[in-house]
Amino acid sequence: MTYPKIGNLAPAFTLEDQTGKKVSLKSFRDKQNVVVYFYPKAMTPGCTVQAQGLRDIAKVLKKRNVAVLGISPDPIKRLDKFAQRDELNFTLLSDEDHGVADKYGAWGPKKFMGKEFDGILRTTFIVGIDGRLKAVMDKFKTKTHHDDLLSTLDELGIK
Repeated sequence: MTYPKIGNLAPAFTLEDQTGKKVSLKSFRDKQNVVVYFYPKAMTPGCTVQAQGLRDIAKVLKKRNVAVLGISPDPIKRLDKFAQRDELNFTLLSDEDHGVADKYGAWGPKKFMGKEFDGILRTTFIVGIDGRLKAVMDKFKTKTHHDDLLSTLDELGIK
């Protein structure tokens, strides 16, 4: 598991969102900073708490010119259901073949209830307005992810 190097251009991707519309990371360049966060599975307890935290700070992120892209291996229909159920106000992207997660080093071996398997490694990447990777967050609790994100944005001077 190797993350892209901070300071380099973030790996490019185009994925379909919860409505089936194609979204490219490149479309944000020179316009907005982007939080790209990888989560294991829509509508599960930890992922729901994390998404709700991001939903609840949407106004703060908008003031800071930050867009949020949540990426999981879920199919589009499940993402749409998740977005509607939890009134999520940001984009969810479907990475069913985990190709983008692989590029970002967010796919790898995990352990759950004594079983080992490959899956999404909960990770958040902050991409600057210039398209370059500014920070990687991989040690946080789902309950406080939004607060940790705001602190990291502060440290980066994205205010």
